[in-house]
Amino acid sequence: MMQLIEMNKISMNEFGIILQARSGSTRMPEKVILPFYQEKSILDLLLEKVKKLGLPAVLATTINPSDDRICALAAKHDVPVFRGSENDVLERFIQAARQFGFSKIIRVCADNPFLDLAGMQNLIAEFNNSEADYLSFHLAGNKPSILTHFGFWTEAVRLSALEKARQLTSEQLYHEHVTNFIYRNPQLFDVQFIPANPLVFSRTDIRMTLDTPEDFEIQQKIFAAIIKENPNFAIPEIILWLDNHPEILVMMKKEIFRNQK
Repeated sequence: MMQLIEMNKISMNEFGIILQARSGSTRMPEKVILPFYQEKSILDLLLEKVKKLGLPAVLATTINPSDDRICALAAKHDVPVFRGSENDVLERFIQAARQFGFSKIIRVCADNPFLDLAGMQNLIAEFNNSEADYLSFHLAGNKPSILTHFGFWTEAVRLSALEKARQLTSEQLYHEHVTNFIYRNPQLFDVQFIPANPLVFSRTDIRMTLDTPEDFEIQQKIFAAIIKENPNFAIPEIILWLDNHPEILVMMKKEIFRNQK
């Protein structure tokens, strides 16, 4: 059983979890609010998971009326909401962090139903003792986890780094993808990484991030099967299950090829 962070060692007035979600995905609209497991959506499952850490959490969504249902779902979990720009996600994060007083942000994407809570705990503990502007996990070839298909990990970033990125670039790409400018410019920011779990460090055949209807169907099946075997499953259990089901890995490889990052 995972031990939770010793909260007396974490500065509560600095840290905050910002969970990024919207319903207007191009490849699969409403993927985060559709029933995924026993009538619960992916967003339900993620909100339940991040609340276990005991840190302040905010759901950052858009001002688009189509995201009213996302706000209602957050309210069901007693998680406050910030609504901002649909396309300038960098600005949305900056304003959400300012409104809720977060200077250190843990960014969670809502399309990762297999978010690893132990890894998230490790990231928070490391960031708490770090001077880094940006901290995340890396895999073989020093590839940041955000640029992989795994979908297991979060990233940590300082509000000051986000504000600096906004000041330095107006390029649309870097405003749509919150941390991209930061980790691509280590000469401008203190960018640090933690090695990912050795079980997956060099794997190229696993896709647990969810973008398409095909992803949804595959991962729904995996989630239902694994949680039945172990309600507290983590990365080792996922890898073991996948290696015992090579036909699923074949399907994942096809989706990885179709959805190059």
